[in-house]
Amino acid sequence: MELIDIMLKRRSIRKYTDENISDDKIEKIIEAGLLAPTSRNRKPCEFVVIKNKEVLEELSHTKASGSKMLANANVAIAVFADSTKADTWIEDASIALTYMDLMAVSLGIGTCWTQMHLRFSKDDISSEKIARNILSMDDNYRIVGILSLGIPNEVKKPHNLNNLSKDKVKYIL
Repeated sequence: MELIDIMLKRRSIRKYTDENISDDKIEKIIEAGLLAPTSRNRKPCEFVVIKNKEVLEELSHTKASGSKMLANANVAIAVFADSTKADTWIEDASIALTYMDLMAVSLGIGTCWTQMHLRFSKDDISSEKIARNILSMDDNYRIVGILSLGIPNEVKKPHNLNNLSKDKVKYIL
């Protein structure tokens, strides 16, 4: 599959079957995250792979809305970045999440990015702080998001190049 086809096919999938994702596919997704470029090659990102259903259930309550699919995911990958290594931790973690997202789609795995940074629980507690506590990460480790992974149990139409908002592009010649 060509990269553009993967990009067109990539949709937020929130419903998953009970089928397990192979360790080989999880490893390829992690490798994609590790290959992601970072500012000045500082590599501040660290990945926490969560297969434990109780932990996935806990993480599904980190936000007032938008994190429930984590409870039904087969696996989730939390992307942390050491904020003492790079002031570009948000950008670096976002790129890593995107690389993993695209790799997962290329392998036929459904994904949904759960934003943690600047989000809050229904009790108005920082989602980032809750996730850090659940996953036992030090305060210098910041989290942009968690990528849920599962075999899709829903089908969404791919994006279409004809529907792009090309009026948002300006050329300076």
